[in-house]
Amino acid sequence: MPSYTVTVATGSQWFAGTDDYIYITLVGTEGCSERTLLDKPLYNDFERGAVDSYDVTVVENLGEMELVKIEKNKYWVQDDWYCKYITVKTPSGDYVEYPCFRWLVDNKEVVLRDGRARLPKDDKTRLEKQHRRKELESRQKTYRWSEWQPGFPMSIDANTHKELPRDIQFDSEKGVDFVLNYSKAIENLCVNQFMHMFQSSWNDFADFERIFVRIKNTISEYVMQHWKEDFMFGYQYLNGCNPVMIQKCTKLPEKFPVTHNMVADCLEREMTLEEEIKAGNIYLADYELMEDISPNSTDPCTLQYLAAPICLLYNNSQSKILPLAIQLGQTPGKDNPIFLPSDGQYDWMLAKIWVRSSDFHIHQTVTHLLRTHLVSEVFGVAMFRQLPAIHPAYKLLLPHIRFTIAINTKAREQLICEFGIFDKANGTGGGGHVEMIQKAMRSLTFRSLCFPDAIKARGVDSPEDLPYYYYRDDGNRVWDATKSFVWDVVCIYYDSDDTVQKDEEIQAFVKDVCSFGMQDLDCCASSGFFPKSLKTREDLTEYLTVIIFTASAHHAAVNFGQLFLGMYPDEHFIEKPVKEAMESFRKRLAEVSSAIKIRNEGKKLPYYYFSPDRIPNSVAV
Repeated sequence: MPSYTVTVATGSQWFAGTDDYIYITLVGTEGCSERTLLDKPLYNDFERGAVDSYDVTVVENLGEMELVKIEKNKYWVQDDWYCKYITVKTPSGDYVEYPCFRWLVDNKEVVLRDGRARLPKDDKTRLEKQHRRKELESRQKTYRWSEWQPGFPMSIDANTHKELPRDIQFDSEKGVDFVLNYSKAIENLCVNQFMHMFQSSWNDFADFERIFVRIKNTISEYVMQHWKEDFMFGYQYLNGCNPVMIQKCTKLPEKFPVTHNMVADCLEREMTLEEEIKAGNIYLADYELMEDISPNSTDPCTLQYLAAPICLLYNNSQSKILPLAIQLGQTPGKDNPIFLPSDGQYDWMLAKIWVRSSDFHIHQTVTHLLRTHLVSEVFGVAMFRQLPAIHPAYKLLLPHIRFTIAINTKAREQLICEFGIFDKANGTGGGGHVEMIQKAMRSLTFRSLCFPDAIKARGVDSPEDLPYYYYRDDGNRVWDATKSFVWDVVCIYYDSDDTVQKDEEIQAFVKDVCSFGMQDLDCCASSGFFPKSLKTREDLTEYLTVIIFTASAHHAAVNFGQLFLGMYPDEHFIEKPVKEAMESFRKRLAEVSSAIKIRNEGKKLPYYYFSPDRIPNSVAV
């Protein structure tokens, strides 16, 4: 009788092994095997990290392998089991790989297709089409949309981490890692000790220094020495943690009536302010989003305040960005003066501190939380709902969605919820942070997530006009390398634009993102909101690049790294052309890392946030 050899790999996560009964059924084009018990409990075959082989004997040859069914039955207590992959050796000596990378929970059956990626058009048999349909029907019941707050991007329907589907919860190591890192951060920054400062007035600059002392590295020490100086204030706009606010000033806004006489002493080229603007040397940072945002009032004994400043910046003859003028509100008038470098030392310093405060709020709530975390969750939920595991886009995107929904759920559970850390330690806590995201959603377009487009829209795309903008230069390199890799993969599976248009699953995925994830704000579609369909391979490539870049590179650049870009330890793709594309991607990224390392040598303020060897694959922190 024909004998098939089945190799089963258990995950390396803590508690991934099981003592339950594991059954397997092989399904081929000519029939299926009997439900076979691979091993009995307590034999310890399915310990974490184990790779075990079993012989499955069948009455007759099954023909070409189609499916593998795995089932776990409870032995004593419910014992989840993580299966990495299954390999089947057929009687003819062929090996068929079945990636799993899933948890088996309860007594439910898991059905696997082999590891080749397939578009819907590639499935020919009734069994293949049925499996594809049932997988999506099951996922759409499990991964449901929910509105956490009105006007927010939609999120997954789960109030706590424990309510999430098992496959997207933190595994045991990541869960412990999250707790340890959280505790370490609290300890290192003395947050408990300083928490009272967040809801009361700071006494002097030494309070800042006491926190800086806890963050010991060369860069932090240099920043601590120079943070009061104008050049450091300006440098942050290019290469700090929120390098997305600076924009070319082509005309002074009427709401910001700065005159030449006000800033003449700071201009170096013997040009008027108007001439400097025409020459492209003047930049602007406008915090209009902060206007009318409610300040934190969770402590009735402490008054807190917010500002919505406008800051004028000057690219001087040494190509340093320096602040020229600051107005702390959006409406000019005698009660809203324009602060200048020629003002008293502490007046000017306090004006800059207010700008930095507003920059912090927008960075944390909009640049970081909304535009990386929440947006990536939308893509993730839609992916699980609309793309089956054998779809090439699913295999491509899954590493970049890993743990994102879990970390966001933890954030809604502990960080940005009522009485969470935001309420205790943030000037926009108590609801202001919610208002900020609701307002920021109005300018959240798909094009604004395309890195080169976003840079160009702010008028800061020219290295000649604005040198030393490493965020832009390194970001473009990583974007180009990522897009080139995605194009290689897309061309492997889509031979024409027509193939893209006829892929009902990718079209359903894109529509789900727009119509449900982004709450169908398609009234802005003509001005670049989120597309509801894709027509070309170039469109698909850009769309997938946005998802990968947002979740990996851009999150790293505005947050800080773990499992780095280009590294795919879970092998969802088995095809040689894709593995070759991955290798080319890794080589291009290595070249970018090397160039950044060379550029940073000898710099007191090196910029490495876009260095691929420091970019995690996904939003997982």
